[in-house]
Amino acid sequence: MKKTELLIPAGNLESLKVAVKYGADAVYIGGEMYGLRAKAKNFSLADMKEGIDYAHKHNAKVYVTANIIAHNEDIEGVAQYFKELKEIKPDAVIIADPGILEIAKEIMPDMEIHISTQANNTNYRSFNFWHKLGVSRVVAARELSLEEIKTIHNNIPEDLEIEAFIHGAMCISYSGRCLLSSYFTGKDANKGACTHPCRWNYNIVEETRPGEYMPVYENKRGTFIFNSKDLCMIEYIPQLIEAGIHSLKIEGRMKTLLYVATVASTYRKALDDYFKDPSLYEANLLQYIDEIKKCSYRPFSTGFYFDKPDETSQIYENNSYIRNYTFIGIVIGYDNEKQLPIIEQRYKFGVGDEIEVMKKDGKHKKAIIEEMWDEEGSVVTSAPHPKQKLIVKLSEKVEELDILRKRGEDN
Repeated sequence: MKKTELLIPAGNLESLKVAVKYGADAVYIGGEMYGLRAKAKNFSLADMKEGIDYAHKHNAKVYVTANIIAHNEDIEGVAQYFKELKEIKPDAVIIADPGILEIAKEIMPDMEIHISTQANNTNYRSFNFWHKLGVSRVVAARELSLEEIKTIHNNIPEDLEIEAFIHGAMCISYSGRCLLSSYFTGKDANKGACTHPCRWNYNIVEETRPGEYMPVYENKRGTFIFNSKDLCMIEYIPQLIEAGIHSLKIEGRMKTLLYVATVASTYRKALDDYFKDPSLYEANLLQYIDEIKKCSYRPFSTGFYFDKPDETSQIYENNSYIRNYTFIGIVIGYDNEKQLPIIEQRYKFGVGDEIEVMKKDGKHKKAIIEEMWDEEGSVVTSAPHPKQKLIVKLSEKVEELDILRKRGEDN
């Protein structure tokens, strides 16, 4: 059996390093164009090269998204982009458009190609079609059940891998083929500019009564009629592996470092526990569930894996996240003079606060902030400024790229 891969999203270089530190076998990233997360910070070519080098140094892989549905004006730019990618050598590119695939094969004949979920592959004949074109992996459409994936696995070549989303936000439409954003705002979801109208609050306006807004209710619970719950399969690792899924993919290239670290470390521990001893995995299920809720999330569901979603798979009351912990900072280095860590602030904290230091082995540590100094060396008691850099004395030792979090909602 091939090793089951844990594939983590990264929206920028810092996020890539955190994903690798906290347990990713592979990371998927986007360049500044041609991926489906245009609003993510994404990677310049220089950052991409540094990220690939960093990942390879730590035995992780990097896959680059180029999964837009291309228009004529994109073709020339895609060709040039692939020439640049060829030089920095990611481990694979993720593609949805057949024309883009053809360009990739012409310019990067030795590059591994993965077919995006955006290509809506729901049957083994489609998987085999892509395999004949030289593709090594297909991302399953999110609308498939585990039984359907198992059937696909049993009817494709052994060297064709299946990747599937197992955690994160779900799309209201068929594997991302949503036109609401384009229709309402002119921003095309299939070119990476989705404005997420599925999370909006809707009313009905009757044609002869303009300006009279009538609320849309469903079972009297609210008006967020398109707002789906998040996917979470942490409790079903054995079933995912049994179905023949090679790569377990987490959604969220626009999420925070706390999210990246939390999902990476939790799924890493779950996978490692399962392969060490399935009974260990079963014994730790409640621990995984508790831990996965320590980053922002919506109520969870199992998507399409066991049955088609029904009215209980939607969130009608609001479009907000649940936040039990706040991401307050990341360790970015050490002060040579004081021999203390330098922390970049992401949310306000102060001397005397009890925080939690996330460790890559999952053995997170409670710590007290004992003293702090600003960049000029002046003593300070609080850190109210975004991305402020501080020298901090903690009651526990920390390492570079450790994530610091504090119980309480991030407002």
